[in-house]
Amino acid sequence: MERGPGQPPPAPAAPSAEQALLQARLALAEPGALRELSALLQAADPRWLLGTAGPAALGELAAALGDLAAPPRREQDGAEPPGQDAALAAVAERAERVGAVFLLLLQKLEAARGQHSPGASGLRRLLGHAFIFAVTHKEQRPWTTASSRAVAQEVLERLVQAAGCGSVEEFLRGKEGDEEGRFGAVMGLLKKELTKDTWKCNPASKDVFSWALLRVCRPWLCPHLERVLPPALLLSDDFQEENKVLGVRCLHHIVLNVPGADLCQFNRAQVLFHALYNHLYSREAPLIQAVLLCLLDLLPILQRCQRHQGQGRAVSPWDQVLQLVLTHMEAEYGLALRRVYAGTLPAFVTRLGILIVRHLKRLERVILGYLEVSDGPKEEARLAILETLQCTIEHAWPRMPCRLPVLLKALLRLLWDVHTERGPTPEPIRAALLHRATQCLILLDHCSQGHVKVLLQGVQSSCEEKQVRECLRKVQEST
Repeated sequence: MERGPGQPPPAPAAPSAEQALLQARLALAEPGALRELSALLQAADPRWLLGTAGPAALGELAAALGDLAAPPRREQDGAEPPGQDAALAAVAERAERVGAVFLLLLQKLEAARGQHSPGASGLRRLLGHAFIFAVTHKEQRPWTTASSRAVAQEVLERLVQAAGCGSVEEFLRGKEGDEEGRFGAVMGLLKKELTKDTWKCNPASKDVFSWALLRVCRPWLCPHLERVLPPALLLSDDFQEENKVLGVRCLHHIVLNVPGADLCQFNRAQVLFHALYNHLYSREAPLIQAVLLCLLDLLPILQRCQRHQGQGRAVSPWDQVLQLVLTHMEAEYGLALRRVYAGTLPAFVTRLGILIVRHLKRLERVILGYLEVSDGPKEEARLAILETLQCTIEHAWPRMPCRLPVLLKALLRLLWDVHTERGPTPEPIRAALLHRATQCLILLDHCSQGHVKVLLQGVQSSCEEKQVRECLRKVQEST
C-alpha cells in the first residue's frame, strides 16, 4: 500500500530472536559487546529465547562465548608464544564476564523449561559449551583467577541444575535407564581439539577431556570407547611426564570401566599393553607407579584374549612384565623408584600364584638386596618386600626349603638391624617390620617341617636383645 502525502515512513521491523543472537555473536569481539548481550538476555522473555531463536542460534552463541574465554592458543608442539602473561590475564577477565552471560542463559532456559516451552534442543546445545567453559576455568590454572574460578564453579552447578540432574556424574552419563547423558555431546565438541595435530594448541583440552572421562564409569563408558581411547593414547605417548601420567590414568580408567570383551576386539588390549610396556623403561617414579597399577588390571584381560586366540604360556604378558620389573629392581638405587617397584611387587606375586617359580632366582636376589637397605623413616620398600616374601612363601612353598639358609640369614640380620639401628624410624614402623619378619620365619618353618625351629634354638639362647628374642620365641611357639 502506497504511503499517502504527509504520512511518516513505517518503522523498521524489529529483528527476530535469531537475528538478535546472530548480531550479538558477530559483535562479541567488540568492546562492551558482552555488557550489551547481558542486557539483551536480561530483558528477554524465556519463551522468546527458546521458541523463536532456535537451537542453532543458541549453539552458535554458546560456541562463540566459549571461544572468547578460551586460553591463549599455543604452537603445535605446545610452545607458548611471546607476551603470554598479558594474554592470560585478559583471558581471566573475559572469563568472568562470559561466565555471567552463561549464567543468564542458563537461568532463562531453566525458566523456559518450567513453562513447558519447546527448548530442550537449545538447552542441550548450550549445556555442552557451558560445561567445557566451566571445567576449563574451575581449577587453578595459569589463565584463571579466584574470581574466574568462582564464576566457573557457579556455571557448573547451575548447568547441572538446569539439566535436571543431581550431580555432574549424572549430567554426563544420564539418568539411570532414562535418558542419554551429555558425555557424548561434550566429546563431540572436543573432537577437533583432541587430534594429533591440535591437542597441544589448546592447553585446556586435555584437562576437560580427562576431568569428564574420569567421571563416567561402567556401563556408560563403553559406547564412547572409540572416542576416548585415541586421545588417552595420545596423552600417554607425549614426551612430558605430566601428560604421560595423565594419559596412563585415563587408560587405567578405561580398562577398569570397559568390558574385557570390548577391549579384546580389534586387538585393543594388545595396543594398550605395548603402549604401557614401553613406559616401563622410564626413570620417572610417578609414571612407573601409574603404569604398573594399570598393567595389574590390564594383564588378566590380555591373558584371556591370548587364551581365546590359542597362544600358549610361553608368551604370557605376566612373565614379560615381571621379568623386566625384576631386572630394573635389581639395579635400582633411587629410593623413590625402589618404593614404587616394591609396592606393586606383592600384587604381581599374588596374581601369578604358583607360576612365580619361573622367576624365583631373580626374585630372591631382589628380596635379599632390598632387605639390606633402609629407605627412610617409613620403611615403605622393606615393608613391601617382606610382604612380597610372605606371598612368595605361601604360593611357592615347595621351593622354599632349598632357599632356607639364605632367607633365614637375611631375616635374622633384618631383626638385628631393626633393633639396633637408632634412626628416625618411628616405633610403630619398627614393630611392623619385626612382625612381618616374624611371620616370614613362621611360614618358612611350616614349609620346612620345623627345620627353622631347630636352627633357631641356639640363636635364641644366646641372644641378649629382648625384642629379637621375643620374635624368635613367637617362631618357636608357632604351630
